[in-house]
Amino acid sequence: MANILNVHQLKKTYSSGSKSITVLEDISFDIDKGDTFAIVGPSGSGKTTLLGLCAGLDQSDSGTVTLCGRELSALNEDERALLRNKEVGFIFQDFQLLSTLTALENVSVPLELQGVKNARTSALSLLEKVGLADRQHHYPSQLSGGEQQRVALARAFINNPSILFADEPTGNLDEETGEKVVELLFELNKEAGTTLVIVTHDLDLAKRTQHILRLKGGRIIENQSAVV
Repeated sequence: MANILNVHQLKKTYSSGSKSITVLEDISFDIDKGDTFAIVGPSGSGKTTLLGLCAGLDQSDSGTVTLCGRELSALNEDERALLRNKEVGFIFQDFQLLSTLTALENVSVPLELQGVKNARTSALSLLEKVGLADRQHHYPSQLSGGEQQRVALARAFINNPSILFADEPTGNLDEETGEKVVELLFELNKEAGTTLVIVTHDLDLAKRTQHILRLKGGRIIENQSAVV
């Protein structure tokens, strides 16, 4: 099976005053198309930094990331943005919905920006799948945290992304609500055949994926196939 993501010897450092702090060191792994993959580790282990590098939101100091056949370091900012818009979906811990738009508008925005016709129809179909068709005209402030994350799920899948990056998707939700969101995430992912990469501190969630990458102190300490 072809790789959709290749990460080779990544290193990332940040400057803090006169000091240089290494956040990631010698990170290498591959993800096949259609795989589900979890990145786990304690706070400060570099999980979210690694996700940002894999998605082309940030650049490493050395090493390479090849996403959907394109080496990210060879692309300029506009080209990376174009690749993300076409191939990548995102789900964040804090939902990141646009407060001035309704649920339906939040979901349809990615398609409308591309000039796709019938964007609202596609958006409504996804809202139905996440059980929020009756809340389509509500604004984020009128929705619970779980409902906002379900809107974010629908928005993430609206572009039929090749790969979906989820950063602590249940981090701001209670256990019961988080479980419902996880069920929907895996259900939509299976239906769409999307590659799923989840950053999480929740080992139960990680164990639902096919592969688990463990980080500690910015290094890989384990890369294993999970027992699903």
